[in-house]
Amino acid sequence: MTNMKTIGITGGTGFVGTHLTHLLVSRGYKVVIFTRNGHQVSKDTNVAYALLDASKQQCDTKALASLDGIIHLAGAGVADKRWSVARKKEIVDSRVIGSNFLVTQLKQHAPQCATFIAASATGFYGPDSANSIPFTETSPAYNDFLGDTCQQWENATHKAAAFARTVIFRFGIVLGKESGAFPEFAKPLSFGIMPILGSGKQIVPWIEVDDLARMLVYALENTNLNGIYNAVAPNPVSQKELMKAIAKVKGSLAIPAPAPAFVLKIMLGEMSIEILKSCNVSNAKIMKTGFQFNYPQIQDAVKAILGK
Repeated sequence: MTNMKTIGITGGTGFVGTHLTHLLVSRGYKVVIFTRNGHQVSKDTNVAYALLDASKQQCDTKALASLDGIIHLAGAGVADKRWSVARKKEIVDSRVIGSNFLVTQLKQHAPQCATFIAASATGFYGPDSANSIPFTETSPAYNDFLGDTCQQWENATHKAAAFARTVIFRFGIVLGKESGAFPEFAKPLSFGIMPILGSGKQIVPWIEVDDLARMLVYALENTNLNGIYNAVAPNPVSQKELMKAIAKVKGSLAIPAPAPAFVLKIMLGEMSIEILKSCNVSNAKIMKTGFQFNYPQIQDAVKAILGK
């Protein structure tokens, strides 16, 4: 344990942020959750709320001054709504404007903040080809909406390196009971149906939420970590294998129900590209630092999520 005491989290009320907050508090940290609703009062004396609203250029600078480190997770949900022009702007602005504003405020008002850890996503990478080696942190950004968004997002984050140790994690699809993705995968299985999206062969880069929270704290406490790391489990699976694992753990009848690519494109629009994209991502870099996963296999992650 380092001498870090107070850690800020943006996006702290979200899915990953909630798990991260619990883990930090259990390890003896005080947590300040930066949110647009900064007037909330926590029941936990080790958790406080503070105002941060990049769109209005508002920030609780006194709270910033208390920080020893910050974990920046905020950003509009990529899969929450169909990608209209307005929604795409919101996805980009929440990350790029949000990160630029936060970095500027930290530089001015948080002299003790020695570590800046930030989220990005494996959407940085494009589709892999059938026999290609997994993407690594040095692979270039893909020229599409998510690739461009992640590139801009990371560029804004990198500015923090001028005054703090900066670590960026490219999150895979985060699996957990309250996540956006897992309940959607599991829901049809309650009716005995196992959706196969497109070919079902597309590789899904995934990570279980508690492993991700542990990875973020690991980066906080290990000062030798710097730069970009892929936050994905060691054993990627195809979409079909993911569905089979959930069905097996649930012990439910699972009749395969193909959802052809053209149907998904009609239903989801441009967002269907991400669901149909195969993206095999390497985690060798974070593994080489000594980080160990509690849930390296999809079956173990699903059992933990479903409480089996």
